[in-house]
Amino acid sequence: QVQLVESGGGMVQAGGSLRLSCAASGTMFSIDAMAWYRQAPGKQRELVAQITSGGRTNYADSVKGRFTISRGNAKNTVALQMNSLHPDDTAVYYCKANVRRTSLSRSADYWGQGTQVTVST
Repeated sequence: QVQLVESGGGMVQAGGSLRLSCAASGTMFSIDAMAWYRQAPGKQRELVAQITSGGRTNYADSVKGRFTISRGNAKNTVALQMNSLHPDDTAVYYCKANVRRTSLSRSADYWGQGTQVTVST
């Protein structure tokens, strides 16, 4: 079983910063990629940032220059540093990991339960 747990969410004023963290645990051969998504009320879930096993990153246009995604040295953790936060960044943020359970298995996506980020004006 693979479990992802997010932490670091909370309430912050516009212009402030938060750092989200996600840790994956369980039986895993490798984690090929990790990503952060978010979902605001009444909106679809959207990709915020992703990072591959090779370290390549991709960001939504709305967060470029403000957010930074990074992998821990053990590669089972991912963080999202969020600076210069806007009220429209308010959402539930979800961690996703593309996990290969064994050396011969295909990868599959696993999701965390989410953490609330609220940015006030």
